Amino acid sequence: MPSPAGPIVVGMEKKSKLVIIVGSVREGRFGPVVASWVAEQARTHGGFEVEVVDLAGIDIPLALPAQSPKYAGEAYPRPAGMAPLTSALAGADAFLVVTPEYNHSYPASLKAAVDWHFTQWTAKPVGFVSYGGAAGGRHAVLHLENVLTELHAVTIRDGLAFPNYFTAWQDGRPLDPEAAGYAKTLLDQLAWWADALRAARAAVPYPA
Repeated sequence: MPSPAGPIVVGMEKKSKLVIIVGSVREGRFGPVVASWVAEQARTHGGFEVEVVDLAGIDIPLALPAQSPKYAGEAYPRPAGMAPLTSALAGADAFLVVTPEYNHSYPASLKAAVDWHFTQWTAKPVGFVSYGGAAGGRHAVLHLENVLTELHAVTIRDGLAFPNYFTAWQDGRPLDPEAAGYAKTLLDQLAWWADALRAARAAVPYPA
């Protein structure tokens, strides 16, 4: 029998693509600090290929076209400056949304980024990392869970919340020694859903 052309590699699976979204564009925002630490945790976790997308660098108008992106698909007329965001969302297997809490909800910049897209979120898992005052951004996350469920995303139960972040962080890191452990729990769950849903999307088109 002829010899094989090369070795057969077994057990090597492609890493899921994780997109971390910095949701605040406010002057003096703390979001990039949180996102940088979260990205470090995700890379250490080892289950993801990690990309950070900062909405402050993306053109995201508040005025939307008349047609819904759900039905327009690839023909949806987005601004040219939004292309990096759209490409990142489309290529992602999972998301982590880093959000503050503004008036018991999440920033308008984040809502606009969500509303300009639809299929890019569908049948993909979304985790949340929030920060704020006494509530730690939890009100923002509750609202985001409702919105993203409408887009057929799968929201992850165990998130990260940082109350009173202005005194709870130092030198770019949370002071809570348990924070890295909480992050690992979130990332473990996110990785499980990312792998499961990626396989499901590949096997059968999602019936949205």
